[in-house]
Amino acid sequence: MLKNHNISIVIPIKNESQNIQKLTREIYKACNKIKFEIIFVNDGSDDNSINILKILKKENRNLRILNHNCSKGQSAALKTGIHNSSYEIIVTLDGDCQNDPKDIPAMLKKFINNYENNLIMIGGVRVNRKDNLGKKIASKFGKFFRKKLINDDHPDTGCGIKIFHKKLYLLLPYFDHMHRFLPALASREEALVLQHDVNHRPRSKGSSNYTNLGRLFVSIFDIVGMIWLLKRYPKNLKINEIKK
Repeated sequence: MLKNHNISIVIPIKNESQNIQKLTREIYKACNKIKFEIIFVNDGSDDNSINILKILKKENRNLRILNHNCSKGQSAALKTGIHNSSYEIIVTLDGDCQNDPKDIPAMLKKFINNYENNLIMIGGVRVNRKDNLGKKIASKFGKFFRKKLINDDHPDTGCGIKIFHKKLYLLLPYFDHMHRFLPALASREEALVLQHDVNHRPRSKGSSNYTNLGRLFVSIFDIVGMIWLLKRYPKNLKINEIKK
C-alpha cells in the first residue's frame, strides 16, 4: 500500500552539519518501502552543512538541495521546499535529529487510510519530550495562549514532523513563523486534522537556533498576528468557474 504513494520529505536546516548524515541514513532505512524524495533546504548555514549535503547528493539520486543565500527562517525554508516538491504528499521533519524518521511509515498509513478526505493534515505529538525544562515551559505558555486566544487545541503544534497534502498548504496564507500554526490554519480550511503520537529524542549534537525566552516572546507576537489574520483573511473560500 505504501509503495503506491510518493512523498516529498522537506527538511529545513541551518547549521546542522553534525546531524545531516545521521538523519539521511535514518530516513533511507525507515522509508525503504516508500517512494520518496528528500528536499533539504539550506537556510543560510555558515557551517559545513552545504558541503556535506553535496556529498550526500552524489550518493543519493533522490536527494535534492535548495539553498537560501541568507537565512530567512524556518517557515520560509519550508515554503521553498514545498513549492518545489515533486509529489502531492508532503512530510516535514526538523533537521536536528530530534524527530524520528521511523514514525513516517505509520503516519503515512494513517494518512492513506483517511484518503477519502480531500484535505488532510496529521501532526505529530511528541511523547516523553526530551527538551530541557526552559523549552518545555516556553512551549506550555505558547500552548496556553494559542488555546485561549485563537482556539488552537492541537496538543503539539510545534512538533516538526507532519504529513499533509501539498494542495492544502498552498491554500494557507504565508507569513513568517506560520509553521507554528499549521494545524490551526488547516482546520480553518475545513481540512481533516489528525494527531499521531511520535517518538522524541534529545538533541545530541549542534545547538538550537532559538533561545527559550526568544521562543516565548516570538510565540506571543505571532499569536497577536494570528488574531488579526483570522479576522481579515477569507475563510474556506469556494471558487467555481461559470462557463455558461
